[in-house]
Amino acid sequence: MNDRHEPRFRVRARHTESTITVYQAYRPEIGDPAARLGRFPSAWKRERMTWIKPSFLWMMYRCGWGTKEGQETVLAIEIDREGFLWALRNACLSHHVPALHGDRASWKRQLRQAPARVQWDPERDLHLNPLPHRSLQLGLAGEAAARYADEWIVGIEDVTPLAREIHGLVRAGQPDSAAGLLPQERPLDVDDDVLARLRA
Repeated sequence: MNDRHEPRFRVRARHTESTITVYQAYRPEIGDPAARLGRFPSAWKRERMTWIKPSFLWMMYRCGWGTKEGQETVLAIEIDREGFLWALRNACLSHHVPALHGDRASWKRQLRQAPARVQWDPERDLHLNPLPHRSLQLGLAGEAAARYADEWIVGIEDVTPLAREIHGLVRAGQPDSAAGLLPQERPLDVDDDVLARLRA
């Protein structure tokens, strides 16, 4: 993860031949029943954009190891790999890049029409410091959010205890032990023409 030769833009995730694991954090009223039932409860708002994150450590940065208000339950959500790739193929970058989009009006039109959007943020280390390479965040709305909730989910696990255990080891000055508990995230094969449209 700290390799200085790591490509700046690459999708890294825990994955199998048919699934990919992403992370989200919710208040317990949403997260607890989702983990128990293996699907989101009716209180989950499918009309809102939902952001999924393949990077465990970026999720820890975002939710403060599960300590931030409204993000106390950290979920590992195993989803259909083809669904994830469909979202990437139909995504638009969340910010305007003239070389990719042309004028700003054209980009805004693409953004409105796309069911998914991509944002790249600095990957994080165990201390949640930024790294030189980027971590993918994938926002799902409309058709993509509905497919995510209704079709793509294979399983949901509450990984809040794992987050707390790793955080405790980091705070205790045991980074090697903490690193040994991290989910094993590997590069995910994505067609280069897909990523070419999504590199910031």
